[in-house]
Amino acid sequence: MELSKTTIGIELGSTRIKAVMLNDKYEIIAQGFYDWENKFINGIWTYDIAEVILGLQSCYKDLASNFEARYDQKLTTTGAIGISGMMHGYLVFDKEGNHLAEFRTWRNTITEEASKILSKEFNFNIPQRWSVSHIYQAIINNEAEVKNIDFATTLAGYIHYKLTNKRVIGIGDGSGMFPIDTNILDYDKKMLDKFESLVKNKVSWKLLDILPKILVAGDNAGYLTKEGALLLDPTGTLLPGIPLCPPEGDQPTGMVATNSVRSNTGNASFGTSFNITIVTNKNIGLHPEINVITSPAGVNASLVHVSNGTGEINAWMNLFSEVIELFGNKIDKNELYSKLFNTSLSASYDVNGLLAYNYNSGEPIAKINEGRPLIIRKPGTNIKISDFMRMQIYSLLTTIRMGMDILTEKEGVKINKIYGHGGFFKTPIVGQRLLSAAINTPVIVLKSAGEGGPYGMALLASYYLFKEDNEKLEDFLDNKVFKDLPSDYQMAMQDDIDDFNLYYQRFLDGLNIEKEAIKATKYN
Repeated sequence: MELSKTTIGIELGSTRIKAVMLNDKYEIIAQGFYDWENKFINGIWTYDIAEVILGLQSCYKDLASNFEARYDQKLTTTGAIGISGMMHGYLVFDKEGNHLAEFRTWRNTITEEASKILSKEFNFNIPQRWSVSHIYQAIINNEAEVKNIDFATTLAGYIHYKLTNKRVIGIGDGSGMFPIDTNILDYDKKMLDKFESLVKNKVSWKLLDILPKILVAGDNAGYLTKEGALLLDPTGTLLPGIPLCPPEGDQPTGMVATNSVRSNTGNASFGTSFNITIVTNKNIGLHPEINVITSPAGVNASLVHVSNGTGEINAWMNLFSEVIELFGNKIDKNELYSKLFNTSLSASYDVNGLLAYNYNSGEPIAKINEGRPLIIRKPGTNIKISDFMRMQIYSLLTTIRMGMDILTEKEGVKINKIYGHGGFFKTPIVGQRLLSAAINTPVIVLKSAGEGGPYGMALLASYYLFKEDNEKLEDFLDNKVFKDLPSDYQMAMQDDIDDFNLYYQRFLDGLNIEKEAIKATKYN
């Protein structure tokens, strides 16, 4: 294997750190994984920074072992590396590089005051999870670390910095820290000035000075240092000097992984959080439920983001697996998911009146500040596994529908098709068909859909490595990567659409049940 023609993409996702290696035909030739979970500590959803490094190293080690086993060759170098991660959040450091506060992830809903003030001042929706909301909330709270902040970044930006010593970020990931002006491909200067007016005499630093520098797809973002190589591969086998492309967020890499970078295309990324992103030239009004982010190529996109995704259904799958093991049996988790997802297709009409709320954490679109997972049923209901599973899947899709209704009904956005990626779509037909029922739009899954973000990140590394002069990212993806890639097209039947609409209305009508459950039960 000619290593100089390969690329590596690593993504630090919410439940798994994943790595893929591509050859010069953009085929996956090796993979690596490390499973982890966020923790809820003192009211904060977080990951320990030490585990970030441990997980990165374990994932890379798994990738290297997979490559060496397949090719009987040491993984000493590669043509380019790209780092992706969960967007947004609060990661701040002092001049010596010391981590100043717990890593506050996108999942937190603790910046409502800052979010409202900034959205009003900017006349632009600044969600609670965005980095600038966390930074401003810390200022409002008079937190001790604020005066010492020298660098603020995202998870991908942090790992990239550790590997290259460069304080840079891809424009897509950067758009989840602070709004982007796509005319200049940089942070919006007018909004920066408004922020400085808000914090005048409260901090000694300028926001622009602590934010990472914005780069776009195809830019050089530094080289793997000696220290960075040893951080990634403590064995010393991986050599320094490898170029890195701009680090990106999981939403932009999902756009790349599904070839949804060109205007008027869309993609659905379903994991622990869900989002649907539509790339459009249409100006979208100010809606708290709709975010405006930027593609890796620097084009604005409208994003519906749902904080609660597959976490609740994963918890039930773990319970079912435990029950099976009590009888002395074991089952492959992938097989368990596949069988139970498939049984949902034979569910009763209107899932026999079942209702679930999968809110493990707050959900801004539904105006829910905390999470209380609930299942509600009529007394005497005979619960069948097919109804239970379809209810669980429906509960994943209701909140995304709430946001999509704003885009399609209030803003008149037309969507011809959606590309899906992520583990939710690994079971053929089921996820596609039920998502299609929820949004009344065809859903297409590409062969590479299950790999999602790390595949998209590896493609961005490939674009950096192989792009021709003036070749746009969307042309590179269309003509070189996805031209002949197999795909599966699913459009829901009218019965599915009608069935989901019944459930959706029941879900909306019952939201007060969730709110009362939060009032009635308090957890530390």
